[in-house]
Amino acid sequence: MITYPQRVTLCGFGGQGIILSAVILGTTAVTKGNLYAVQTQSYGSEARGGQCQAELIIDRKVINSPVAEKKNLLVAMFQTAYEKYIPTLEEDGVLVIDPGLVTKITRPIVHTFEVPATQIAVDLGNRMAANMVMLGFLSEALGLIGHQDLLDVVKDNVNPRFVELNFKAVEAGAAYAKEHNLYFR
Repeated sequence: MITYPQRVTLCGFGGQGIILSAVILGTTAVTKGNLYAVQTQSYGSEARGGQCQAELIIDRKVINSPVAEKKNLLVAMFQTAYEKYIPTLEEDGVLVIDPGLVTKITRPIVHTFEVPATQIAVDLGNRMAANMVMLGFLSEALGLIGHQDLLDVVKDNVNPRFVELNFKAVEAGAAYAKEHNLYFR
């Protein structure tokens, strides 16, 4: 069951849409879920290809600090990013990985979900939609945000020419959770 505050790290490499994912997740929580959210981000100087991460805190009450030492949820979409941020995940936290890009688990977490987001996105025609696959999975499997709410915010925050692809990716991520009965509630 999801509890608040929810302290989230999304990490991967530049070009995967990690920061956009955090912005959409936080925006959905605030504008559609009547929650509070703060988001921070960092990325390497390489822009594309370098490690990047975004942290997000979502809560039912006002958030006094944008930083949390320990996280409840870690979404890792690249091995080196996983290795850097796995120490910040609480013992009873939730780990979501893309097994095509995070291939060596160094710290077993009881609540681990493997979501082949990049492969699902490739199958949809564009690997750049892997971040939306992950968001769709999070909305369905964790109930972190409402599915339709997520779609509404995606529509308002992505380039119009990519809306259809992103909708398909969100739907595919939610479908993956349903098809494999992957739920944390």
